[in-house]
Amino acid sequence: MRKSFYKSVLVLFFVSLAFASCRTEESELIESPPEDVLVASSTVTRLMQNVSINDGSIDNIIDYANCFNIKLPVKVNANGQEITINYENDYKKIEYIFDDSDDDVDTISITYPIQIILKDFSEVVINNNTELLSYSSNCNGENEYDEDIECLDFNYPISAFIFNSNDEIIYTLQITNDSEIFNLIQNLDNFDFVSLRFPLTLTIYDGTELIINDLNQLETTIEAYKDSCDEDDDYDFNDDDCNDCNPLQLIDILTNCSDWTVDKLKRYGNDYDDVYDGYTFNFQKDGTVSVYYSGGSAYGTWTASGAGNNITVTIDIPDLPYCNNDWILHEISEYSETKIDLRVGSYSRLRYENICN
Repeated sequence: MRKSFYKSVLVLFFVSLAFASCRTEESELIESPPEDVLVASSTVTRLMQNVSINDGSIDNIIDYANCFNIKLPVKVNANGQEITINYENDYKKIEYIFDDSDDDVDTISITYPIQIILKDFSEVVINNNTELLSYSSNCNGENEYDEDIECLDFNYPISAFIFNSNDEIIYTLQITNDSEIFNLIQNLDNFDFVSLRFPLTLTIYDGTELIINDLNQLETTIEAYKDSCDEDDDYDFNDDDCNDCNPLQLIDILTNCSDWTVDKLKRYGNDYDDVYDGYTFNFQKDGTVSVYYSGGSAYGTWTASGAGNNITVTIDIPDLPYCNNDWILHEISEYSETKIDLRVGSYSRLRYENICN
């Protein structure tokens, strides 16, 4: 009895060290261990760990490394502009700066020291570029296979039950993030039995939620979806700028803000930035566009259709031929100014800008 008591105390102490989440203790006796017991090194626990592993690709625009990310906040210099990255959404600020001109060489430098978060959520202090390179050189390159699964995520919280050898639930963990579930699986050998509370929910890459009722279904679902999306483990920061764009959003921005000006204009590789200098463009919800400039005006039509990175914006203003094309919406930027970036391939570009309230 005393041996069993000390063993339970040790297990509880280990759990307390391993997890910093909110927990509740339970004292519950069941007849036998649950059938859905997590087993170290099993297929389902390996898959669960790969779903929860820290993905480092989100900040590739700074560190060009897929196997770790820089802990925020971090200060960087992008093309001569000092900015502080406080949140994940702030990475777009760097991209907006890089996209401002096609004719320069984009550069970025980091203010050290920084901390990086490795795939197992451990943290390392980095003092200079040499130290950062020593870690990034061990990461897989662009779009190379890696073990992390990014096409689906766990919905939290998830409850896990810790059993002792007498089939008693001695602890209930409330798992609230990827780090905690990763560490639970890492330390399964330290427990007699561990089971999850079902049902639990997974969210796949397109936002669809899937209800999971047991470990077998969890395994088959992760297997089915693990390679179903583009994990974006590359250094092309322009290939997903409009993942969440939609025509209604574009129409709303263009029509609720008046007097747009042409900021960038390139046709077939030739720059025409100044051709429409002093022209103001006004887009209407009925699909008409009016242009005013010193001594004259011009009128035409415009439409927007499609979704995501495949939204076509057709502009037809007979008197302004350089504006006319079946453009693809490349990006909607609302950093310091509102900019609507339209492109066709690499050689034609039309960007409108405005200061919208």
